[in-house]
Amino acid sequence: MMPEPAPTLKELLAFYLEAGVDCALGDEPIDRLAEVDAVPAVVPAAAATRPVLQNPLRPAPPPMPAVPRSEITVAPETAIASAREAARTAPTLEALRSLLETFDGCALKHTATKLVFADGNPEARVMFVGEAPGRDEDIEGLPFVGRSGKLLDRMIAAIGLDRRSAYITNVIPWRPPGNRTPTPQETQVCLPFIQRQIELVNPDVLVTLGNPSTQALLSTREGIMRTRGKWFDYDTGTRSIRAIATFHPAYLLRSPSYKKMTWLDLRAIAKALQATTT
Repeated sequence: MMPEPAPTLKELLAFYLEAGVDCALGDEPIDRLAEVDAVPAVVPAAAATRPVLQNPLRPAPPPMPAVPRSEITVAPETAIASAREAARTAPTLEALRSLLETFDGCALKHTATKLVFADGNPEARVMFVGEAPGRDEDIEGLPFVGRSGKLLDRMIAAIGLDRRSAYITNVIPWRPPGNRTPTPQETQVCLPFIQRQIELVNPDVLVTLGNPSTQALLSTREGIMRTRGKWFDYDTGTRSIRAIATFHPAYLLRSPSYKKMTWLDLRAIAKALQATTT
């Protein structure tokens, strides 16, 4: 039996891209399968003072490698409580961004390239919120700059808006590895920060893009097919903001037949903005 030919470099790269591996997380490879020595038991104080004799015939063991930051875990309850406390103390958007840059309660921070905070006008009357950054956003540090971002630009341009008259962000500010779906825990940890961001921007209309952001922010378990086009009241604690859900641009790229429904949602948004100025 003839052995199968080894894959070419091009075939290997195609395999990794298909699996979602499209960027390196570090300059040096890490052997995740290497055995780690057990933590030594606590020894009596008297024994600790005795000198340790090194066998000259046996080489000294190599030093233990440092634990990668991406593998440092925080208890979910602790991380969520820490996020709530930190977000509550941010008086401005600039302060909120600084808090996110130093916050270590979400493991996604340690696998992402950049923090993707927001884009657009912080004094805009309409705010768009997606789920999480993708590869292009992770590289540039701005939300919605890839193919879905270009489509979002065309969508809001159809109702007379652009990035100078809208504010754009995501529930999750760091890219999940391989563009995977964020876990419920990751969403709950990041939720206080996006809630505070909405409160600080204080828009007249809040637009959730796609099912994950809609469920996270509008406290509904229904799917996007049922929630899109409907108006909700989003309570910041100091004010009630009109909120509406529509399809995420990435979904429209896969299912262009739903663009007609999205156009109806956009017209409703334009109408609501017009009504708040009269």
